[in-house]
Amino acid sequence: MQYDFTSILDRKGKDAIAVDAPDMKSGFGADYFAKAKLKLGFDRIPMWVADMNFPTVPTIPEAIIERVKHPAYGYFVPRDEYYEEIMQWHEKRNRVTGLKKEHIGYENGVLGGAVSALNVLCSKGDSVLLHSPTYIGFTGALTNNGYNIVLSPLVQDDKGMWRMDLEDMERKIIENKIHAAILCSPHNPTGRVWEREELEKMMELYRKHDVYVVSDEIWSDLILTGHKHIPAQSVSEDAKQRTIALYAPSKTFNLAGLIGSYHIIYNKWLRDRMDKETSLPHYNDMNVLSMYALIGAYKPEGYEWVDQLCEVLTGNIDYAYQFIQDHFEGVKVIKPQGTYMLLLDCEKWCREHDRTIDELQTAGLEVGVLWQDGRPFHCPFGIRMNLALPLSRVKEAFDRLDKYVFNANVVN
Repeated sequence: MQYDFTSILDRKGKDAIAVDAPDMKSGFGADYFAKAKLKLGFDRIPMWVADMNFPTVPTIPEAIIERVKHPAYGYFVPRDEYYEEIMQWHEKRNRVTGLKKEHIGYENGVLGGAVSALNVLCSKGDSVLLHSPTYIGFTGALTNNGYNIVLSPLVQDDKGMWRMDLEDMERKIIENKIHAAILCSPHNPTGRVWEREELEKMMELYRKHDVYVVSDEIWSDLILTGHKHIPAQSVSEDAKQRTIALYAPSKTFNLAGLIGSYHIIYNKWLRDRMDKETSLPHYNDMNVLSMYALIGAYKPEGYEWVDQLCEVLTGNIDYAYQFIQDHFEGVKVIKPQGTYMLLLDCEKWCREHDRTIDELQTAGLEVGVLWQDGRPFHCPFGIRMNLALPLSRVKEAFDRLDKYVFNANVVN
């Protein structure tokens, strides 16, 4: 079946911060958008927060609606089908073997799961190793919970590929007495899909210094053509035992508003401690409809839908990357290998045009391109862009950026 990735969804007024945030009085990016007034004649193209502007696979609303028809929504326990679908998904898509029901645990969200994992592994005030650029959610969640973030910057090799700096990581592990690290795989916001050899070297370093790993693999289904996700737990038996991995259908199928993630933990001691930690606030309980959403997502149609989605995302990113190369002189971008996010480095353009990054971001917002400030991701001249929308809207956005932002003063 061919699914719909071309229709333009009208999400305004449908509880989507992606399009409604500019009209909000506070929170969820309202202050960021308030600095710019939309110019007459332009509509808003949502390209900031990481959710998609495509209708999800039909089996999800079908599963939810079928359950809603039964007019009782009381206390429940997760169905065996919930766990079976997860196990099959990882076996078929990531070639994972040996995954059992007992290894899987519910989490309201990946960030909450990461904090719970760190509460098991660390004491408040401990240092935790992360790579930079860094997902803004990690920065907020770890800081709010009393952890000290130690950043190891990713470096670009001679081909422009983002790489881990193992020497820098080891030095900071030793200097800061670090015993817990967060891995983002694929990496947000760079879109890097880690190779097996890279993960093996990283895990060997962590084994050497007794560092436990919280692996955020929420983006692992959104891999672009020519690349493959390698679960961190799969690279060695030691990696399997020292890693708490976090997954969710929410990023893959755009279900963040329904809530519902899960962890995979093979180490029984870690699993028992994690289960205890996540039980403490008495809020980490599954919603019956989010359970059915996952079951609907992981049906055979979901496999087909994700494959088509990844083809669409690959095309969108190829288009945007080439457009930037051809039209935006002074803007640097490395083509991502996964996710649907694009990270622009606008330092050279800003310096050559004597413009601040604030002025550049505002110019885009004024013509309806709702892109995201990269500075909270530790990118001083960065802008993050979401390309999970119909190609026609991607083309419209980049046409506006060409005519009214990056080349507005060029005489044709």
